[in-house]
Amino acid sequence: MTFVAARTALIAVDLMPRLVDQDMGPHRGADVVARTAELAAALRTAGGTVVLVRVERPNVTEQPPGSGFVPELQPQAGDVVVVKRTIGAFYGTGLDAELRERGVDTVIMAGLATTMGVESTARAAADHGFEVIFAADAMSGVTATEHDHAVTVILPRFGAVHDTKHLLAVLG
Repeated sequence: MTFVAARTALIAVDLMPRLVDQDMGPHRGADVVARTAELAAALRTAGGTVVLVRVERPNVTEQPPGSGFVPELQPQAGDVVVVKRTIGAFYGTGLDAELRERGVDTVIMAGLATTMGVESTARAAADHGFEVIFAADAMSGVTATEHDHAVTVILPRFGAVHDTKHLLAVLG
């Protein structure tokens, strides 16, 4: 697997305190955050794009506590910030146009939860013609069983599945 960092975006989905603090499996939220932050730093250094996605509940006057980004993944200059109101990060957000404007042709997926926001965003990315790579240990499911099923059966149908260590080596 090869990709050009300058044409690659890391899409970090829903790494918000209120979700990261939930009991997930097989990876703890803090571990997902740490690995995603490492990927983000490496991709920025290599000239790629980082997309930080968070969800807001529609039709409420105030979002629940913990709805911002985790401290380890605060937006930096050049990052794309997406606020979604659906499961996936493409619908109604302008994400496709943001990526195309930057010449992105490949996305690396990370975040929470594997079979919700990550998978929905990845499916849309594939539908939009992007190459998709999954950072399997920089995402987690609500349960280990659903995560493991997704990374071994479902997600390989949409793209390549690798661990963070391998992706960092490619970026390195």
